[in-house]
Amino acid sequence: MSQRPIVIAHRGASGYRPEHTLAAYRLAIEQGADFIEADVVPTRDGALVCRHENEISQTTDVASHPRFAHRRAVRTIDGVRVEGWFTEDFTLDELRTLRAVERLPFRDACFNGRFPVPTLDEAIDLAVEESRRRGRTVGVYIETKHPTYFRELGLPVEERLVALLERQGWRDRAAPVYLQSFEVENLRRLRRLSGVRLVQLMDAQGGPWDQAGRLTYAQMATPEGLAQIARYADAIGVNKLMVIPAEGTGLGAPTRLIADAHRVGLAVHVWTFRSDAPFLHGSYRTAADEYRRF
Repeated sequence: MSQRPIVIAHRGASGYRPEHTLAAYRLAIEQGADFIEADVVPTRDGALVCRHENEISQTTDVASHPRFAHRRAVRTIDGVRVEGWFTEDFTLDELRTLRAVERLPFRDACFNGRFPVPTLDEAIDLAVEESRRRGRTVGVYIETKHPTYFRELGLPVEERLVALLERQGWRDRAAPVYLQSFEVENLRRLRRLSGVRLVQLMDAQGGPWDQAGRLTYAQMATPEGLAQIARYADAIGVNKLMVIPAEGTGLGAPTRLIADAHRVGLAVHVWTFRSDAPFLHGSYRTAADEYRRF
């Protein structure tokens, strides 16, 4: 596995535009990204829209719309109590009346209110159009958010997602797409439905919600766990602390995770590299220092 690393634009060019907007995706492509990353959640009428979470008060202006004030609710999502406005309570037409806002207070908010919430179809169409226009392939890197939660609500995402890919002729590993998830069973379901590349996401702590009490990410990152993942996925997407762990106030030696994954045929994608100072480990002076270390 000696090919150059791929650049995946996390939520688009989210340091420059409100995340998960066509403007953020388009700028990421202009900046040279190989893939644009789109997290997807369903609306009440089953459309797949690009949001990192189904609770949208942090990334849209929904709170400023009096007509939706009564939609504010409390939900338990993957065991966590969340209060706000949720995509599953809105139709696509209703969501289209909202505008995206910057989520992080230390980033520029000058683009707040300018861009709508895009559908996954629109993000895919943008990647296809830009690939044609630029003469290079721009892929789409799609994460299914909270799939067990949505399946229990009667809004399963897997079949809808695969249908969108099928319309582009994306059916196998040659397609310019990855599907990723922190859960296990929905990746297994996606493997039965499609031949495109799948990524098992893992964090430095905890475990898959659908495997709660039975399986942790630490267990999945062992050689034995990786061999099991290789039965249904093509890659792992891991917290960078699983590759170079923190030790005290510094950083430790690299782990064997990449070598162990490669040994069973899994590619490794690492998240998330950001240039914002609050996200940069104190051992690095600049984001470029971190890139070079990895």
